[in-house]
Amino acid sequence: MTFQARAQKVIQIEHQAIKNLAALIDSSFDRACQLIKTSCNRVIVIGIGKSGLVGNKIAATLASTGTPAFAVNAAEASHGDLGMIQKGDVVLAISYSGQTEEIIKLLPVLKKLDIPVISFCSNPLSPLATFAKINLNIGTSEEACPLGLAPTASTTATMVLGDALAIALLTDRGFTHEDFALSHPGGSLGKRLLVKVSDLMHKGDHIPIVHENDSLETTLIEITKKGLGAACVIDKKSHFIGIFTDGDLRRAFANNKDVTSTAINKIMTTNSQTTTADELAINALGIMEMNKITSLPVLNNDKQILGVLHMHALLSSGIQGAKHANTFPDQQSKTRQTTYS
Repeated sequence: MTFQARAQKVIQIEHQAIKNLAALIDSSFDRACQLIKTSCNRVIVIGIGKSGLVGNKIAATLASTGTPAFAVNAAEASHGDLGMIQKGDVVLAISYSGQTEEIIKLLPVLKKLDIPVISFCSNPLSPLATFAKINLNIGTSEEACPLGLAPTASTTATMVLGDALAIALLTDRGFTHEDFALSHPGGSLGKRLLVKVSDLMHKGDHIPIVHENDSLETTLIEITKKGLGAACVIDKKSHFIGIFTDGDLRRAFANNKDVTSTAINKIMTTNSQTTTADELAINALGIMEMNKITSLPVLNNDKQILGVLHMHALLSSGIQGAKHANTFPDQQSKTRQTTYS
């Protein structure tokens, strides 16, 4: 067989293991979810060897999707790590055969501690499966290893069953994008869902502001001083009424406007996009990309300027790539178009 043919054979075998697993999902799965949902402080995933490595992944997936969990090596558990398990926890024990010695040794202690056990194993008559309060059958199928020795299809099925458990619990509790971001603050999704306009906007003395009757010359000086490529225009009551950008400047020069005598409210953009301080930065970026602008005024409910969000601040923070304004449908966009008349 060629390398490609061998790879295809492995994938076919592991695919069949997953198909077999799907047929084994029954009311035991419902009971396992209910046990974790109603009586569980934490899920302690116990395994050893390849099952232990898969257990690490299952625990990580559970934890990141709202079910507190961590993994314990079965061998280490016998030498002190069992102290990590407390009343109210649920143990998820992984053993393909259901006879793993290091796990079987733990069962009397778990019984004494009154810790319920959910098992992942292929033999419902094994010591682990019969001890467990709930056994989830991972099925028996051919390993992809031609020697039938290296755990391959069995570990794939185990990992898929762990994913199914985590996602079923996630869906039941109504876990949201924001919930996920709270456990991933350092990742790109965390930034997209946690960083708000207020975190990145220029504020205070860094905001380029001119009054409506200021001249074009005064406005250009303010733009140069603040370095954001635009200036916000306010009226006598300090309400935002428009913005002046490089595009407005080009149009002013094309129309031979006098720099010293032309009032900025005559040549500013009045129907400008604005946003609020509590808007998600990713949604504000979407509006900026859609409208091909680099500066976005940030207003309060009284149309007073709180800051200016600049494209450079967004990109520097690692927030980029929005394709539309409201990237996440469960987040209501507060970016709007403000018209002065």
